[in-house]
Amino acid sequence: MKHVPVSVLELAVVSEGDNAATAIRNTVEVARHAESLGYKRIWLAEHHNMEHIASSATAVLIGHLAGATAGKIRVGSGGIMLPNHSPLAVAEQFGTLASIYPGKIDLGLGRAPGTDQLTALALRRNNGYIEYDFQAEILQLQKYFSTDNKFSKVRAFPGEGVEVPIWILGSSTDSAYLAASLGLPYAFAAHFAPRMFKTAIEIYRNNFRPSAQLATPYVMACVNVLAADTDEEADFLSTSLYKMFLGIITNERKPLQAPAPLPDVFKNPEVPQAIQSMMYYTFTGSKQTLQGKLSAFVAETGIDELMITSHIYDKAAKLKSFLIVSEVMNNIVLKSSNQPAPDSVSL
Repeated sequence: MKHVPVSVLELAVVSEGDNAATAIRNTVEVARHAESLGYKRIWLAEHHNMEHIASSATAVLIGHLAGATAGKIRVGSGGIMLPNHSPLAVAEQFGTLASIYPGKIDLGLGRAPGTDQLTALALRRNNGYIEYDFQAEILQLQKYFSTDNKFSKVRAFPGEGVEVPIWILGSSTDSAYLAASLGLPYAFAAHFAPRMFKTAIEIYRNNFRPSAQLATPYVMACVNVLAADTDEEADFLSTSLYKMFLGIITNERKPLQAPAPLPDVFKNPEVPQAIQSMMYYTFTGSKQTLQGKLSAFVAETGIDELMITSHIYDKAAKLKSFLIVSEVMNNIVLKSSNQPAPDSVSL
């Protein structure tokens, strides 16, 4: 029997009363805990100009986590926002990471800047007004990693000939077509953009073209999961997540808040409706409840891997949630047609 691999997405979110240093230390603890429970990978997301997210220097944090873990869990980006970086710089950074931690580094790539327009211009500087071609940048990045680039005048060291599996991240159908055409594994951000999830993975599977990295389609879905001993406790913990999404839709972002009854603004029907539209793929509950919910989700979507993000204020409760989820996922078996994880590359 093959169980569904489970992985973690982290943003090094700053909780109320803490700072970036504490958030990073907590992320290291999450990585070590997830590794001890047999989680497949932990990815860090790139965001900028967000006071309460400490993962902006994503490659640096990936190296920190890779060095702080025992080498059993893969560490990567979910993702590197490619418009913010030159392909050469990304090849050098991840070539360096994979040289230090061979066979343990993933490179997930996103099309969006991961920030507001003004900050995006500050990141890109003189390239801010150039029409962006995501596919061309990915192909250039792959060229820098390839040994076929050895006769080029511009080469990546470290990077050239180094094994770094590339993933395409998506929250729309455009990314599905691109991942399919390039023959790359596809990770969908259903934890905040659920509307196009099923359509996107269907497009990806139907249009997939085999590549040197991947022979058959491979879908990973990222969803929100909050587990506790009881359904009531899990629902209470989820109030922190609801308030986080409230800050997103109102643009009044705060540190991650302690769980508490939801404020009166939630009595306005438009507010919970807007939040629920983003949180459709959010699973909360006890071990028994999540067993049913996640089993149904895996069966319905046929995903090859599950990635969870768990914005829980209390560190002990968060670590307990990861334990419960690991026990749940150990009881969910993959369909026989699902493929091994695409964790190696032919160069």
